[in-house]
Amino acid sequence: MIKTISDYCKEKFGTKVYRLALTTGATCPNRDGKVGVGGCSFCSEKGSGEFAVSADDIKKQIKEAKTLISAKIPSSIKESDRKYIAYFQSFSNTYGDTKRLISLFEQAILRDEIVALSIATRPDCFSEEMLDGLERLNQIKPVWIELGLQTINENTAKAFNRGYTLDVFERIYDELKKREFEVIVHMILGLPGETKEDMYATVKYLAKKKVDGIKIHGLHILRGTRLAREYENHPFKIMSLEEYTEVLIKCLKILPESTIIHRMTGDGDKKLLIEPMWSTDKKRVLNYINKRIRE
Repeated sequence: MIKTISDYCKEKFGTKVYRLALTTGATCPNRDGKVGVGGCSFCSEKGSGEFAVSADDIKKQIKEAKTLISAKIPSSIKESDRKYIAYFQSFSNTYGDTKRLISLFEQAILRDEIVALSIATRPDCFSEEMLDGLERLNQIKPVWIELGLQTINENTAKAFNRGYTLDVFERIYDELKKREFEVIVHMILGLPGETKEDMYATVKYLAKKKVDGIKIHGLHILRGTRLAREYENHPFKIMSLEEYTEVLIKCLKILPESTIIHRMTGDGDKKLLIEPMWSTDKKRVLNYINKRIRE
C-alpha cells in the first residue's frame, strides 16, 4: 500500500497541510559557472519554480503565496486554523550566503502556521555551516531536504548536464540521514535514451537507500531550453500517458511502503510546454493513474 504526502501530513500534523511556494533568490552552481553554465538541459529560466512568488521578504512572500492558494482551501477552515509547508523551490536553495539563507529559513519556520520547511537543492551545495544551521532548525520543526537526482545512470546525467556524479549524491544523502533529516529525492521518467530498465534501476537504488520520500516526474520539454533544441533537431521518443503510468506503477511497487509518495506526475508551464501535451490536463492524468493503481 502506498502512502501519499497528503496522508502522511494528516497523520503527522493532524490536519490537511497546504504548500506555499517561496524563493530565496538563490541561483545554481550549474548556471553561474562554478560547476557549469546553462543548467540541466530540461531546466527553464525559472528553474523548477515556475509558480513561486517573488518578493523581497519572507513575510510578504508568505502573504502572497497564501493568496495564490486560497481558492484551494475550503472556506469552512478558518484562516487561524490553516497549516502550511514553506516550500523553497526554485534553483538550489542551499547555495549562496549561508547566514542569509539560514535567516530566511528561520523566519519561515518560526511562524505559527508553518509546520515544516521543504528545501529544494542539489547535493553539491552543502557546506558544514549550512548543515549545522539546518540541523538547528530541524530541532524546531521538521526540515525536509529535496535532492534532484533524476537518474543514477551516469551517461544520462552527463547528457543532460547534471554536473555531479552519483557518489556526490550518496555522500550528502548519508550525511543528511546521519543528521536525521527527512530526504525527498526527485527522479524523472522518460529521460532521452533511458530504457525502462534504466528507470527501474534508479528506483531500486532509492529503495535500497530507503529514501523518506520521492517525487516522480515525467520529462517535460519546455521552449527555450537546450532539451527543446535537441528535440527539434533530433526528435526522440516521448512516453505516452499509458506508457508513463505502466512504468510509474512498477516503480511504486519497487519502493518500500515506508517511502512517502510526494508526487506521481509533474506540472510543466503550459505557455512553454512542447511535449508531452497530455500532461497539461493534470486532473485527467491523476484520475487515470489512480484508476490504474486501483486496478
